[in-house]
Amino acid sequence: MPQRSLLFVVFDGVQSLDVTGPLEVFAGAEAHTPGTYRIRTASLDGAPVRTSSGLTLVPDEALTGAADPHTLLVPGGEGTHAPDPRLIDWLRVHGPRAARLVSVCTGAFLLAAAGLLDGRRATTHWAYCERLAHDRPAVRVDPEPIYVRDGRVATSAGVTSGIDLALALVEEDLDRDAALRLARHLVVFLRRPGNQAQFSVQLAAQTALREPLRDVQRWITEHPDTDLNVEALAARAALSPRHFARAFRDETGVTPGRYVDRVRLEHARRLLEDAPDGVEEISRASGYGTPEAMRRAFLKAFGTAPAEYRRRFRPAAVD
Repeated sequence: MPQRSLLFVVFDGVQSLDVTGPLEVFAGAEAHTPGTYRIRTASLDGAPVRTSSGLTLVPDEALTGAADPHTLLVPGGEGTHAPDPRLIDWLRVHGPRAARLVSVCTGAFLLAAAGLLDGRRATTHWAYCERLAHDRPAVRVDPEPIYVRDGRVATSAGVTSGIDLALALVEEDLDRDAALRLARHLVVFLRRPGNQAQFSVQLAAQTALREPLRDVQRWITEHPDTDLNVEALAARAALSPRHFARAFRDETGVTPGRYVDRVRLEHARRLLEDAPDGVEEISRASGYGTPEAMRRAFLKAFGTAPAEYRRRFRPAAVD
């Protein structure tokens, strides 16, 4: 396999973990299989940069003198809010020359400002997806996944999702075993699927204002295997089904049925990753009733069956 050159763009206000997380993955792959990657970091003028947390990074070179890389990685951070116009100009010229163009977190804003995401599906940190969609209507922003691949361009969500994306790229460049070894070394999952939601159901949905509805949310989370139809939930909240369904949607942002679906999917996913139970037991414990019902839910959400999901994403420590 020919050596792939990787160039990490750094700038004042960059999020340090957006840089060091993926960099550790690629550096680990190079250490295990020498000759796989040549990794460089570069700032506009080659000068040290101060990260958003106060850490100082000393780049290898200046962007103006850097050779066009195979993979160009653009991290996020506070420095993406008002970027140096020279950086956008450099990306506009050099971005199209990279075989792979990657952003982490709000690094997507820099790619978008350079016109590199126009007409493409992309994501960024969940808190900034709405702003990206508003500021760059030519970009098809998907707020759900932890990372998105659209041709040669890959964008990822907040902070640690850059590690997930880097592991996916290592698996693509080398093989799954190499990526698995890295994940074990870094003590992370290999690997969260790109279409996994950026955060849990409980964080994704708003917390209801009224106590009866909050109690129903807790009940759903703690009892995914019980009868959770609208009538049963409405009775628990002491409301009519119609009133309950409308109030739940208004206060949480999702319908009761959608909330239940998400809770059950997340519960099943966690059991597949962490518990020794079989697929049939997990399907019952998660409220699906049958393995086939759970299989349909997983295929729709993740594009893979539960058994395959477990094989790919179960931490080695559990095995």
